[in-house]
Amino acid sequence: IAMLVPARAGLRVGEYAPNAVKKTVIGVGHGDKKQIKTMVKVLMPKAEFDSDDAADALAIAICHAHHRTSVVWRQAAE
Repeated sequence: IAMLVPARAGLRVGEYAPNAVKKTVIGVGHGDKKQIKTMVKVLMPKAEFDSDDAADALAIAICHAHHRTSVVWRQAAE
């Protein structure tokens, strides 16, 4: 549902494997929650988050921003 509703509204929806998010944010595909939280804090020093889930959400946003200019993403928009 989280992906269907925006897609039906005409918005492009991205989906990333956990290892892709980790590789984008911390540089390796296998890392732990502490590494994600630390790197998100480095990349977004003014961001405040109090849970692993919030750090994960920001990591996904960082991954999306990094990949939004990729060839695959542009082709999906056409």
